[in-house]
Amino acid sequence: MKTILLLILFPILSFSQNKNEAEIKVNEGILLHDKGKYNDALDKYEEALNLDKNNLFAISEKAMTLEALKKYDEAIDMCKLAINIYPKEDIKTIYITYGNTLDHSKRTKEALKIYDEGIKKYPNYYQLYFNKAITLVNDKQIEKSLELFQKSATLNPNHPGSLNGLAALNRDKRIISILASLRYLAVDNKTSRAKGHLDSVIDLMQQGVTQTDDKNITLAIDPKAMEDVGKKKKGINNFSTADMVLSMTAALDFDEKNKDKTQCEKAIDKFESIFAVLKEGQEDNKGFYWEFLAPYFIELKEKNLVEPFAYIAFLPSQAEDVKKYHQDNANEIQRFYNWSKNYTWK
Repeated sequence: MKTILLLILFPILSFSQNKNEAEIKVNEGILLHDKGKYNDALDKYEEALNLDKNNLFAISEKAMTLEALKKYDEAIDMCKLAINIYPKEDIKTIYITYGNTLDHSKRTKEALKIYDEGIKKYPNYYQLYFNKAITLVNDKQIEKSLELFQKSATLNPNHPGSLNGLAALNRDKRIISILASLRYLAVDNKTSRAKGHLDSVIDLMQQGVTQTDDKNITLAIDPKAMEDVGKKKKGINNFSTADMVLSMTAALDFDEKNKDKTQCEKAIDKFESIFAVLKEGQEDNKGFYWEFLAPYFIELKEKNLVEPFAYIAFLPSQAEDVKKYHQDNANEIQRFYNWSKNYTWK
């Protein structure tokens, strides 16, 4: 009986050992991939697959590396293999790689179909909606892509890519783009993309406001926005009142009493005005941005966090006053992040 038991246990122990050794090889491959050494990474994945045939971890990483090498057909074969062998395993990242590979190889319709298959199987995975949105942007289907960025942002409000998409595709809708960029800066204020969002916010806040001479300032306000102001029924995602108030607040930058204020201090005045208007219009307005983004900034103002938030948003500028605020007000900066981390998304 002991001999039979040992014979049964030996294959099990051997299989477990091979699987563990294979995963070590895969992790080594990932490190090589991250360094851009794709061919060396593939060698590691092959070693893993020799140790543990059809190891899902190895197949997944091999597919991504093949996609990075633009070996699209081979990457697709890996994805198909994983889907066929592991229909009941968690393979949502396989669908991402599969869709991305098809998209990059200009097979848009097939890519969209694969994303849809993934979404049907994993309806709560934000990355599938996000990646499908990117494919739709490349295919010039902007409205559909916006809907998907909204979905991915709802599923993961901290996802920078989704917030970036909302800000970029709403560039012609000033307040919406500003709110999306500001939310982005609450999540990321250290990368080059963060600098781009700050520059966009500054540019949009000054839009339509010019100083013609020492005593005159010109305000260019959309006539349609003026028509909408004061109407009881505002429509869907209508921020015309906030837009008009922002223009008037921006004009105050040129006032004598504000001439010595820093760029961030002037932005605080604008944020205070915009967020106050959002509060006033909250009950009368509808739409994704009113229901998803506006409440975040309304509560931010109610918690007296506009000042620390502004300095967080302006960190990419690396202005001396901004850096000094971070040094002198670490508690306020942390108070904002604690609140933001625990904020309950509607």
